Amino acid sequence: MSKARVHNLFVSMDGFAAGDHITLEKPIGDARALFAHFDGRFIHGFGPVDAPFTLDRALTSTWGQGIGAEIMGRGKFGPQTGTWTDDGWVGWWGDEPPFRTPVFVLTHHARDSIAFENGTVFHFVDASPAEALALASEAANGQDVRIGGGPTTVRSFLEADLIDVLHIVTIPVVLGRGTPLWEGLAGVEERFDTDVVASGGITHHLWNRKPR
Repeated sequence: MSKARVHNLFVSMDGFAAGDHITLEKPIGDARALFAHFDGRFIHGFGPVDAPFTLDRALTSTWGQGIGAEIMGRGKFGPQTGTWTDDGWVGWWGDEPPFRTPVFVLTHHARDSIAFENGTVFHFVDASPAEALALASEAANGQDVRIGGGPTTVRSFLEADLIDVLHIVTIPVVLGRGTPLWEGLAGVEERFDTDVVASGGITHHLWNRKPR
């Protein structure tokens, strides 16, 4: 059965997973410190990487394993708000997005799909979490669906009790402000069996949904 999975969601010690204001220059707002420990080349798992094989690398590189589709919020796709304009924007990743699957971008504004040669196709949908997951699960063709973020999107899927696997990486920084992950989710941990692994000051939280 297809699962909904969250991978490599970096969270500060005070519970923030992104900054307040997304801009072209700051894709996650003033929260770049969350990503200072990681190299996206091995997170995405494509091609050789000249880097030690560490616990952090092993855990973060599961990002793409068994994934057939992704769901993301509009803020992860780009900084724009409101009606889409014909500005040529195709996402933060240029001509080679790392996803290589169908990607469903949650938005209240219609836009034609965007396809890339490497198999990535962005579809723009106005849908609830349950509706979006149904679309993505069908497109995933039996594989799992990654809930790619940002934190507001992940929180909405947790609120709807649609997450089966949750991988949170706590980074030893204090942001002081930003977009919170856990707001309104008191007691959510009771739904999951949890494991915790620490390496080099970074803590990986691996949560698997208990049988419903």
